[in-house]
Amino acid sequence: MKRKHKRLTFAAVGLALVGVAAALALSAFEESIVFFHSPTDVAEGKVEMDRRIRLGGLVEAGSVQKQADAVTGFRITDGAHAIAVTYQGILPDLFREGQGVVTEGRLRGATFVAEEVLAKHDETYMPPEVADALKKSGRWQEEAGKGAAKTGGPGK
Repeated sequence: MKRKHKRLTFAAVGLALVGVAAALALSAFEESIVFFHSPTDVAEGKVEMDRRIRLGGLVEAGSVQKQADAVTGFRITDGAHAIAVTYQGILPDLFREGQGVVTEGRLRGATFVAEEVLAKHDETYMPPEVADALKKSGRWQEEAGKGAAKTGGPGK
């Protein structure tokens, strides 16, 4: 085999190995990436079943129900649609009806099974994803959003 052919073969094998490594890395990232969705996205079928996602919105008033074994059921709404959520564990202290929340878990049938619940940390903060979803649905209170932006939150 000529020197030129040896170099060409070496370069081709090297590129093939780099391609395989990139494909493996991308497939690993795909499984660990968690996308944010609103209840409207879920209702419109834009979310795959049993894929780990973040679901955010407002906790629907009158929907929180404590069950046995530290299981809590509630509904998350974006104003247009509401999704039933179940969560087993201790909820954050700031979790309550009418407040913004982001949950992380999997959609199983018509119910979202949350593995983690994140509540807002003060009365003016709203997770950006939740604020965007509420703006799309027309339920965003612009004065509350501007106040947080201007003052930097309470006590400042």
